[in-house]
Amino acid sequence: MPDVDPLVNELRAIVGNDYVIHLPEDLIVFEYDGSVDKAMPSAVVLPGSTAEVSEVVSAASRAGVPIVARGAGTGLSGGAVAEQGGLVVALTRMKRILEIDPADHLAVVEPGVVNLDISTAAAEYGLYFAPDPSSQRACTIGGNVAENSGGPHCLAYGVTTNHVLGMEVVLADGSIAWLGGRTRETPGYDLRGIVIGSEGTLAIATKIVVRLLKQPEAVKTLLAVFKEMDQASSAVSGIIAAGIVPAAIEMMDHFCIEAVEPAVNAGYPKGAGAVLLVEVDGLSEAVEEEASEIERVCRSYDPMEIRAAVDEEERARLWAGRKGVLGALGRLAPNYYLVDGTIPRTRLMEVLARITEIGDKYGLPIANLLHAGDGNLHPSVLFDERDPDQLRRTMEAGAEILELCVEAGGVLSGEHGIGLEKQEYMPLMFNDEDMAAMAKLAPAFGSRGRFNPGKIFPTGKTRAPIPHAGAVARTGAGAFI
Repeated sequence: MPDVDPLVNELRAIVGNDYVIHLPEDLIVFEYDGSVDKAMPSAVVLPGSTAEVSEVVSAASRAGVPIVARGAGTGLSGGAVAEQGGLVVALTRMKRILEIDPADHLAVVEPGVVNLDISTAAAEYGLYFAPDPSSQRACTIGGNVAENSGGPHCLAYGVTTNHVLGMEVVLADGSIAWLGGRTRETPGYDLRGIVIGSEGTLAIATKIVVRLLKQPEAVKTLLAVFKEMDQASSAVSGIIAAGIVPAAIEMMDHFCIEAVEPAVNAGYPKGAGAVLLVEVDGLSEAVEEEASEIERVCRSYDPMEIRAAVDEEERARLWAGRKGVLGALGRLAPNYYLVDGTIPRTRLMEVLARITEIGDKYGLPIANLLHAGDGNLHPSVLFDERDPDQLRRTMEAGAEILELCVEAGGVLSGEHGIGLEKQEYMPLMFNDEDMAAMAKLAPAFGSRGRFNPGKIFPTGKTRAPIPHAGAVARTGAGAFI
């Protein structure tokens, strides 16, 4: 690894002494993200502008030091971990909303802007930013771009790539370029789309043009309670088969309910095997019609209860329960191993049943929380990392779940990215030729492994069990999904 001491002085000249961190005791807070992968960077720099990012990247390039861009550190696949050391470029100072254009329904923001702050600022114009990761009160738009983040409402509105029109980026040689623009269509290659979801390996976004939507005239949130997971799974398929695409369909199993209800008092009833949280929005008349049809479909699967939130307070409480599940799992076990995979929605019942069998096989409870409408699963294996045998069994169970997702016709990740967690599983989906073609992108962008090295692509490490890494976390407040 190149010596960064000479680089530190150059970085201080660019951003100021207060925004360069290099002492070991100060670097500790930058050695991990929302996973528990850990690696100490050699230094951290906090630039305040695109020009400073460009100069920082140029200096690191001359020094031969690898660069890891970092936002709020809420990622769940180890993407912000400086696995090979080097320089972390933390973008949290760049948190200005530069423009809100109510006529063209767009905003121009810096990468350190917190996701929810965009909607808060746009609210006075009757607009909002649709992608809503459950960590939206903390995660930043730059990280959302890097991971192509989703959220509960991506069923109807799509993920980050569907709401980013263009971006200013800094390339690995320090040059500045615009990809896309302020309109939906731009001529030439869609380099904007390539950078979104590239997990920081190709470029660093320094300005982002996001599309804003008009706030819906009406919103209705339904809670459907079922005795069994199979009934809830069937209801999800029934809703979509009826030609309805709600804004969101979320599912939680009995472990999730048991964990979160005492903590949040969301109103999820005891004795339920699963609950569906279904939300519809739009014109008032259409919302009432769709809500009635959804209720009719759910009743055909023998629910214990169906009710609608009567006001915004109750709606917020129902969603607080959904978004508080992971933090509440600490009531059930000291640790969870979170698996993020996506399957065809039509195979929900079958795959969830097999996940239960995997839990039984390894003697471990698995809490199922999922964006059910688009088949994005988040099984959380509950265990105690202090017991080496439990840890071993947990890793093996997680490996089987990932393989099951791909076997069912799904993919390795729905929204958390590959990062360090799943890179050795890429051959389950891609052959050598596929990955060789993808690997050509980094040289084309000039990054050549200098931006976020050691991520996404396999390194040759064993695939089974998954290394004690990526999605293993200590449960507690602030855990997001």
